[in-house]
Amino acid sequence: MDKESRYFFWGLLLVAAICLLPFPGLSDFHTKGEPREAIMAYDMLADGHWILPLYNDGSVAFKPPFFHWLIALFSAVTGSVNEYTSRLPSALALLGMTLGCYAFYARRRGVMVAFMAALILMTNFETHRAGLNCRVDMVLTAAIVGALLLLYRWTERGLRGAPWGALVLMGVATLTKGPVGIVLPCLVTWVFVLMRGGRFWPTTGRLAAVGLGACVLPLLWYVAAYLEAGDAFLAMAYEENVLRFTGKMTYESHENPWYYNVMTIVAGYAPYTLLGLFALPLRWAGGWMGAWWTRLWRGLREMEPVRLFSLLAIVVIFVFYCIPKSKRSVYLLPVYPFIAYFLAEWMLWLWQRRPWVIHTFGTVLSVAAVTLTVVFVTVRLGFVPDTIFTGRHAAENVAFLHALETVPLNVGGFTAVAVTPILALGYLRDLLSRQRRRLPGMVMQPLIVAVGIYLALDGFYQPTVLNVKSDRAVAEAVNEIQPDGPIYEYVQRGAGRYFNINFYTGDRVLIFDKVLPERGTLVVGTADYREKLIPRFGDRYTFDLVLNSGHRSCDTKDTICVYRFHRRPAAE
Repeated sequence: MDKESRYFFWGLLLVAAICLLPFPGLSDFHTKGEPREAIMAYDMLADGHWILPLYNDGSVAFKPPFFHWLIALFSAVTGSVNEYTSRLPSALALLGMTLGCYAFYARRRGVMVAFMAALILMTNFETHRAGLNCRVDMVLTAAIVGALLLLYRWTERGLRGAPWGALVLMGVATLTKGPVGIVLPCLVTWVFVLMRGGRFWPTTGRLAAVGLGACVLPLLWYVAAYLEAGDAFLAMAYEENVLRFTGKMTYESHENPWYYNVMTIVAGYAPYTLLGLFALPLRWAGGWMGAWWTRLWRGLREMEPVRLFSLLAIVVIFVFYCIPKSKRSVYLLPVYPFIAYFLAEWMLWLWQRRPWVIHTFGTVLSVAAVTLTVVFVTVRLGFVPDTIFTGRHAAENVAFLHALETVPLNVGGFTAVAVTPILALGYLRDLLSRQRRRLPGMVMQPLIVAVGIYLALDGFYQPTVLNVKSDRAVAEAVNEIQPDGPIYEYVQRGAGRYFNINFYTGDRVLIFDKVLPERGTLVVGTADYREKLIPRFGDRYTFDLVLNSGHRSCDTKDTICVYRFHRRPAAE
């Protein structure tokens, strides 16, 4: 890196660290997916199941353990598995991917494009959300993207030698979620080399060798897992990696049509999809789209290599994930860094030819940021009545409102809330100045406003609201009712379990209808109790209500109740 590149690199590191590292622990777990992953690290540390971590009902985790190893490592250092240590691997993965993409594009496309692409990558909805989540997807994405960038460097060397860094990262990706971590980088690189004039069989042979080399690291775990669990492990791995792709799983798993992927990218790239709306008035023939498609159809092989590689990464990965019936928005995360690169180039093009589009986008973001602050102040002053909420979820919305109104605003929260309108008003002030509005740095100011919005959301607004959704308060009440020993759950109406309550009670929640205990404490939803539990077990057990929490579980969407129970004496 030259001096300018290093300057922007350290600036980006500072901004990314401020945006990502302080906030992962502020929100309690409030979805079933996060505690379900975190509890695997708890099992590793408590019971030593490092190869195949287990749920407390004896079932095996569906995913390979690398992500859980990271959680366990950070938790061992801090002394406990908690929200921060569980989300830290994702935050660090997004930070590393952001810096890696900056370094990659700064060398090949210029510092300004690279810096803007990095900010766009970090502040679009889908990647930012995944970077603050306790799920495997961001670690998988960072490993896949890192492998792709290193494989591109390998193509610059004429495929000579071994791409050792890429081999390690593909192995890590496979240990995070499965063989897709090897398939995608090799597939994109294979198509790229062929389109650049590479011969079919030599190229295929080299990429096949790379794929086999990347299998060495995960193969060690697969062998160890087979030796531990035998054919049951092979059946699970086959279903998760083969039957999921072919749509023949034994259960439905996020089945969606192909166009679902288009909608998730459009929604996932908010707020930057607004740029597309603002650019619609541009003339097709003379606008950026006409020029772009003209260049594209003149011949993809004539494109600059790094642009062609970025385009192919988007197209190949997108098409790949259109094939299986199982589709989720996070599956497409590996395309987001490459979309960010093209968005950065497009923003610079617009700045030179249609600056009003950038100014309109920045104005909308700034007005939204100021409006958010005004609404918060209005709520804080008690000017918003509870009666504005009606309907099915009125009580939950009122709870959100009261949380925003009453939760203490500490120094960190106040800073996060205050910086947003300051950045937004600063941009609007510069926009009104004829001298400043044409300065080159103005093209980046909307991205800085976006950073400010995320600081406010992550630093105060979201934790305040999402903690109301969490089942943690109910779990703490259950801990008082049953300080030690097993707790039981009964879930029938919705898929899954009370994962949040299980996490916050120390992995003590067992499945009632699997164990059928003599007596104990039971967590059950009101509808499950009335419609399922009593018709099935009412003649065999006596249930005494201990707690009606009035809280709608974030796991089962049913109001949680706690009962003491004991088995009825057998009839003589």
